[in-house]
Amino acid sequence: METGSRLTVRAYHVTDVAYGTENRVTVDGHLTVCKETADEILKAEPLIKSIDIRIIAPDEHQQHTNTIMDVIPLSTKVLGKVGEGITHTLTGVYVLLTGIDESGRQVCNFGASDGILAEKVAWGRAGTPLESDMLISFDVVLKEGTWADRPGPEAAHRACDTFCQIFREQMKKFNGYKCTEKHVFQETYEPDRKDVYIVKEVSGQGAVYDTRMFGDEPCGFEGGHSVIDMGCMPAIVTPNEFRDGVMRAMD
Repeated sequence: METGSRLTVRAYHVTDVAYGTENRVTVDGHLTVCKETADEILKAEPLIKSIDIRIIAPDEHQQHTNTIMDVIPLSTKVLGKVGEGITHTLTGVYVLLTGIDESGRQVCNFGASDGILAEKVAWGRAGTPLESDMLISFDVVLKEGTWADRPGPEAAHRACDTFCQIFREQMKKFNGYKCTEKHVFQETYEPDRKDVYIVKEVSGQGAVYDTRMFGDEPCGFEGGHSVIDMGCMPAIVTPNEFRDGVMRAMD
């Protein structure tokens, strides 16, 4: 039997999310969100008109949401690259990236995901939050007309990634012995047995339909490559890379 990559995921459960004067997460599960961070992020993103950062509690799902561009776990690499080494991740909280442009055009609305939040999320699925999870809404308003070209939606994703990275940098320093869960995934291959391949088609048709792969962080934007720029050609992904978040949905 041959062994492939080994991935260790340490999970830290977040017990409360509140507004504060800084964006901070502690190893014992307390997270604060600073709404004013949006003003700093805007300075680097000329295509974005405004950003609203809000906390959505489990009992607040009966509210309107703009297009859900992505549901992002807060995960970070502590050792190695995506698909191997050690990853720290938060449970109990997700970042929800939503978007519209200033003329009212919903951004990347392939799945018609604008509407009442409770009705637009498939709760409790792989890659989606539980109904009991806290959500951090990162709602972007693009400048008029920028939704139709790739730089507009990419600006929204990049801005959100900048916000997420604030927490990731803190999570890298978490004490590994204080995690609430630990999972080890060891890939193995037997030379005399057939391998199983899964073919997955992802979006790669333009501004509204795109997928980013091989980012620096799990489900991250920075360092990744659009499948459009990769010529929409097949790419081999290992089970641990897929499990660790090598793909970022952008539609």
